[in-house]
Amino acid sequence: MLGLDRITFDPQVLGGKACIRKMRISVSLIVNLVANGMTVAEILEEYPDLEEADIQQALRYAAWTVEDVVYMPAGVPA
Repeated sequence: MLGLDRITFDPQVLGGKACIRKMRISVSLIVNLVANGMTVAEILEEYPDLEEADIQQALRYAAWTVEDVVYMPAGVPA
């Protein structure tokens, strides 16, 4: 999926939420930390098992999931 090899989904880990490398660190947690002003360095200090590439891929995955693509069924007026 888009070269996002660090984003994993496992029903046994956080109920199948998008996580970083099968750890109990969700993509949504990373995005929330960044959105609330934490720097990459601060996140890495707080979560030493993470790597900078994990944070980059979490943000790429989040951006991909909210991509502005609208699908209109055939025959429905725009």
